[in-house]
Amino acid sequence: MTDASANPPRHPRLLLVAMAFAGVVTAVMQTLAVPLLPTLITAFNTTHEAVSWVVTASLIAGAVSTPVLGRLGDMYGRREVMLGALLSLVAGSLLAALSTHIPLLIVGRTLQGIALAVVPLGIGILRDVLPPERVASSSGLMSTTMGVGAAVGVPLTSLIARYADWHAVFWMSGGFGLVALLLVLAFVPRTRTRLGGRFDAVGTLGLTVVLVCFLVAVSRGSEWGWTSPLVLGLFAAALLVGVGWAYYETRIPSPVVELRSMANRGVLLSNLATLLVGFSFFVNSLVTSQLVQEPPETGYGLGYSVIVGGLCMLPASLTMLLFAPIAARIAAVRGPKTTVMFGLVLMAVGYLLRLFTSEHLVTIIVGATIVGIGTAFPYSTLPALLMQHVPREQTGAANGVNVLMRAVGQAVCSAVVAAVFGSMTMETTGGTAPTFEAYLTTFFLAACFAVAALVVTLPVRERRSGIQKNPQPSAPGATGEPQSR
Repeated sequence: MTDASANPPRHPRLLLVAMAFAGVVTAVMQTLAVPLLPTLITAFNTTHEAVSWVVTASLIAGAVSTPVLGRLGDMYGRREVMLGALLSLVAGSLLAALSTHIPLLIVGRTLQGIALAVVPLGIGILRDVLPPERVASSSGLMSTTMGVGAAVGVPLTSLIARYADWHAVFWMSGGFGLVALLLVLAFVPRTRTRLGGRFDAVGTLGLTVVLVCFLVAVSRGSEWGWTSPLVLGLFAAALLVGVGWAYYETRIPSPVVELRSMANRGVLLSNLATLLVGFSFFVNSLVTSQLVQEPPETGYGLGYSVIVGGLCMLPASLTMLLFAPIAARIAAVRGPKTTVMFGLVLMAVGYLLRLFTSEHLVTIIVGATIVGIGTAFPYSTLPALLMQHVPREQTGAANGVNVLMRAVGQAVCSAVVAAVFGSMTMETTGGTAPTFEAYLTTFFLAACFAVAALVVTLPVRERRSGIQKNPQPSAPGATGEPQSR
């Protein structure tokens, strides 16, 4: 491995701007296509199931790419791999914008999804090039961009799609991706942290099979039937291949995922908390917009347009961005664990308030914003808590797994919300709609997941001295805390 130092950034503020912009752009890809689904069904004269793969393909590609590209960044250079991910986003956007058939659009969306790895790669770069006292706040801002971008995607796409053809959405995403690429080229220095070695192709293939089987089963379960042979077969395949993959990964010198490090209690619990937070946060983004669009004849719906529904999430997105540096400052004084726990309590309180304030537009926005503020704290400080237990040379892969856990939490959330809404319906003149109790159930579940994340975070041992610059990895087979140098 080469020296872990890096060329110091000439313009630290512009470096952070470049990284944050790249993070927001790649996160927007998560929800970019959601408002387009009805339009795409008509444009391609196809079914809802076929068009829904436009969203699913991006989700799966992002889940697979985050740990894999994170590992490649640790081995061969994070800046170089980040540039490759952004090139994939631009190429996917171009392909999607020029698509005349649904398979090409799905391929384009898959290429866009790969760029989700930009966030963990960016956190690794910031850890390499910034002074230790600035790592926590900068990494927190980078992590928060995922939530901000995911929430901004829906209203942004809705506005563009209303006044222009759907192709314009992908031209826009390609333009943003190109700007992000140029900013990274201009302001992000090369790092000299490179493990080298042989890339684990077999492990990558195994991980891909596990994630594809699991995420396809989760995302399609409500449509195909949770007890259907196909869904059960996919879950069984994910389990069986996963066991073999884990066995293989613990017996090779350079695995795609360092499972021994992942088994460290601090890392394991931080990742589990991230999964639970991903579920809880995504309820806010997934449900709020739909709630205000329900027709008044349901007895609770407000009948607003999709644009208004998307704009309801803007205050939550902006407050997440504003409170991320505040959370980092609190973490510097009180420690990231305390900051994470405070945010989780605020998230739970916000969802409990939504149980009683979801009948008026203003109170809906207030409730969503409280949850957004709460989300800013764990989103911005969980990476700092995680990195206290991870050696520097494994930063990219470890943060890739952490982002993967967030994506899995969001995928499970989407499946659970679909199941709840599908089982609690009422008849309207336009067909069926979820009952008000269905919405309240999702808010209650989100509060429970926030509380569960709080419980999981409690046993995590915190190093109050700050992020370790290069903690020793656990000995083979050990599961205790690594010792600091």
